[in-house]
Amino acid sequence: MDGSRVTMQSDDDHVAKALWRIFRPTAVAVDDPALRTAGTAGPVVLAPGSLQWFLVAARVRAEAEGLRVRFVPEARTAMGWDPAGAYRPFGDTVARIVRS
Repeated sequence: MDGSRVTMQSDDDHVAKALWRIFRPTAVAVDDPALRTAGTAGPVVLAPGSLQWFLVAARVRAEAEGLRVRFVPEARTAMGWDPAGAYRPFGDTVARIVRS
């Protein structure tokens, strides 16, 4: 993800097409209480382009394409996630690394 869109490469045409369907630039709806505003209920619709949209699109759409999702942060210039000092949720740590 380059900040506004997902860029993908694959030598396997089948995988490339599946990735395009997963990350097609359309809104994705997910019923996740962590994404709702206080006092609301039901699914949340995320517009394409954000890190949160990327994570949700991958989780929601990959299974239908026969793929599994696993997020593994790469520590480049920022410190990685330490479960022993989990004062910051994993998702926040990933977002912090992407911003750096």
